[in-house]
Amino acid sequence: MKSYLLHIWIILIFLTFYTSLRGQQPKTGPVRVVVAGTSHGHSGWILSKAIRPEMEIVGIYEPDKQLAAKNAAKYQLPASLFYTDLVKALEATKPEAVLAFGSIKEHLEVVQAAAPRGIHIMVEKPLGANLEDALLMQTLAAKYHVLLLTNFETSWYPSTYETFHLIRDSNYVGQIRKVVFHHGHQGPREIGVPDEFFNWLTDPVKNGGGALVDFGCYGANLITYLMKGQMPLSVTAVTNQFKPKIYPLVEDDATIILNYLGTQAILEASWNWTFSRKDMEVYGDSAYIIAVNANKMRLRNKESQPEYEKMVTAREVHVYTDPFSYFHAVLRGKEKLEPFGLYTIENNIIVNKILEAAKISARTGKTVVIQ
Repeated sequence: MKSYLLHIWIILIFLTFYTSLRGQQPKTGPVRVVVAGTSHGHSGWILSKAIRPEMEIVGIYEPDKQLAAKNAAKYQLPASLFYTDLVKALEATKPEAVLAFGSIKEHLEVVQAAAPRGIHIMVEKPLGANLEDALLMQTLAAKYHVLLLTNFETSWYPSTYETFHLIRDSNYVGQIRKVVFHHGHQGPREIGVPDEFFNWLTDPVKNGGGALVDFGCYGANLITYLMKGQMPLSVTAVTNQFKPKIYPLVEDDATIILNYLGTQAILEASWNWTFSRKDMEVYGDSAYIIAVNANKMRLRNKESQPEYEKMVTAREVHVYTDPFSYFHAVLRGKEKLEPFGLYTIENNIIVNKILEAAKISARTGKTVVIQ
C-alpha cells in the first residue's frame, strides 16, 4: 500500500513539473491581432492580407464607418471584423497584440486600452505625438509588463543592418564624425495620400507637427542606435513653411543638428524633396558608408580607391523585411530585443526627446542644451 501511494505521489509530482514546463514554453502559431485604426496610409500592409503565417486579424477598430466600409470593400474583409469601440473590440476578441494604424495622437489611447489587459502593442513611427504622451505610454507598458514596439520602414532595410554591421562589428569607418540623414518626399498632398490620412498628418496636435515629426524621427531613431542610447549634448533646429497654402498649420521642411561628444548628426526632414528618399551617410575618420536605399550602398575607405558600390539583400544580412514577421519572432521567443534597438521603447523615448527639443529650438531660434 505504501509503495502504491509512493508511486502515485511521484506521478503527481512529475505531472505538476511537466505542466509547469509546458506553461513556460513560448506560444506557437500566428499572433492574434486587433488593428486599432485604419486611417494611416500604411494600414494596407496588414489589411491586404488579414491571415498570414505570422499574424491573424481577429478584429479591426475603426470609428469612421465610411472608412471602415471603404477598407472592407477594398481588402475584401467581412463586416463582422469591424468595431467602432476599441475596448469592445479587445474584450470580444481577446487578442495577443494590437497594431496601431490611426493618428499618432491616438497611440496613447491604444496603449491605455491594451496595456492593462496584458496586450502587446506595435505602433507606427514615431512613438508619441509629443514627449508627454510617449512617457505615459512607457509607464503603462512597464506597469503591465507588455511589449511596446515602434515600427520604422528603415528598420527592415538590409542596407541599414549592413551599415550597422560594418560600423559596430567591423569598425569599418573608425570613429564616427558625421552622420547625415535625408528622409521625406514631395509632400503628402503631392504624392496623393488619402484625405483620412492627410487630415491628421498635417495637424499639429494629431501628428505632433509636420515634416519635423513625420520624417525627423527616422534619423533620430537610427542615430540613437548608432550612439548606443546616448542623448545628444545639444539640439538645434530650423524649420520652414515653403508651401503655406498647402500646409498652413505645420512646417513642411526641417533641419535638425544633433551634437554628441566627438560626433555630429544632421537630420534633413522634408516634404519638399524632388523625389521620395530614405538614405543615410556615415562619415568616419577612415571611411564612409552611404546607404542609398533599402539595398544599394556606396562605400570608400583608405584602401579602396575610388568609391565602390555594393548591393545587399535580406538573405545576406539578418533582417526581417516587414514589421509583422519581426513582432511575431519577438513574441514567439525567436528574437530578443537588442539594447536601444530600432523598435525598442528605450530608443523611441529618446526619439521623442530629440523631437521635443527640436520643436523648442525651432520655435525659439535657440540651441537647446540637454542637461
